[in-house]
Amino acid sequence: MEFDLSLLVGLTGGIGSGKTLAASFFKEFGAYVLDADLICRELVEPGKPAWNEISKIFGEEILDPSGNLDRKKLARIVFENKKKKIELEEILHPRVFESEKLKYESIRKKHPKALVIVDAALLIESENYKNMDKVVVVDSDEKTRINRIQARNKMSLDEVVARMRKQMPGEEKKQYADFILENSLDKDKLREQVKDLNTKLSLLAVENI
Repeated sequence: MEFDLSLLVGLTGGIGSGKTLAASFFKEFGAYVLDADLICRELVEPGKPAWNEISKIFGEEILDPSGNLDRKKLARIVFENKKKKIELEEILHPRVFESEKLKYESIRKKHPKALVIVDAALLIESENYKNMDKVVVVDSDEKTRINRIQARNKMSLDEVVARMRKQMPGEEKKQYADFILENSLDKDKLREQVKDLNTKLSLLAVENI
């Protein structure tokens, strides 16, 4: 995206890396944050075009009694079926990208020098990184990530490892990064890194380098 001012930055990282925490720190320091997962939730509300398409492909069994998508059930299906995963992504990704673009344009009209962060787990896999001015990857060692995931989701070690193995390895993600946030220590260390990077990116937003 080419604009005279402002900056669109993709923020990503594997499960348990601390990506969401980093996004919260960027927001604390004044950046605008677009949450790709939240946008997805909005796009699949009952009656929306994406909801209609997903219901047609996956069947009404992936709906809960209220008519909302059962996200956990849908996640299990696409986790085990690559074809279904691709079908779901083909429905959602273009709509998510368009929504992010519209939200970004709305922000920069009101705030021409805005720093806008797109918080997206699949930023690289979906090739959405190509729409960003800069890419930030949050990285953490595997042991730390496993401990975080187990503490948060009450998953077994085998379940955590299986989930991680389905994702792009951290080392591969880092190859796409303009900036890397290391999050194997405590939250305060990550916050300091985000504060410094937010300052640097905010300057770039003014200059759009």
